[in-house]
Amino acid sequence: MVTYGAIGLCCLVFALGPLSGLNPAHGTGDTLLAAQSAYFERWGVIPSELLSGTPSALVTPLTALFVHGNWLHLLGNMLFLYVFGVMAEERMGRVQFALFSVGGGYLALLAYAVAHAGSDETLVGASGGISAVLGAFLFLFPSARVTSLFPFLLFLPLRFPAWIVLVFWFVLQWLAARSAGPGPGVAYLAHVAGFCVGFLYAWGRYRRTDRVRAPASATQGESQP
Repeated sequence: MVTYGAIGLCCLVFALGPLSGLNPAHGTGDTLLAAQSAYFERWGVIPSELLSGTPSALVTPLTALFVHGNWLHLLGNMLFLYVFGVMAEERMGRVQFALFSVGGGYLALLAYAVAHAGSDETLVGASGGISAVLGAFLFLFPSARVTSLFPFLLFLPLRFPAWIVLVFWFVLQWLAARSAGPGPGVAYLAHVAGFCVGFLYAWGRYRRTDRVRAPASATQGESQP
């Protein structure tokens, strides 16, 4: 399946890269830090360079989808992809799902770059594409129930309809995006853009077909950070 393949590829790229600490070829100390910086600059999105339109920069929204900054970044993204990607892939089909998730991720990173056109900060991660998957999932499976862990509920595992979980997640990303700047940190705006792209794509593609309205259980559980 495409979902499992994407998870495996992201994990492999991270393990072989300088951020995981698992590959001795990248050295240690200052050598490792230099390798990490060069890695981000080569494969990540730099808004000011992307908008310059050079061929190498235009490819970076694709390569950045498979690069993650640390273990927590990787595991969080892969968890969300694992939870919501399987059912979305089954509904869309493998080829369409692959093109959709990559295209959604590209547009999400491009939207962030346009909003922060003068930024030289590097942007990496699959979260833009995964956010597109979440948006599509909301339209396709609004009544599917997922297990969620909410901090303010003492991390108790509770089951909610997908629309409650995903709308809550989207609102948090929107509020965070409004207060966040273009500096280092989480690119919440890319999450918002990706989610909107995914929802609008699913609405346009599947609004004339039957959606899954029964309160079916999602294939996996979900953790809400």
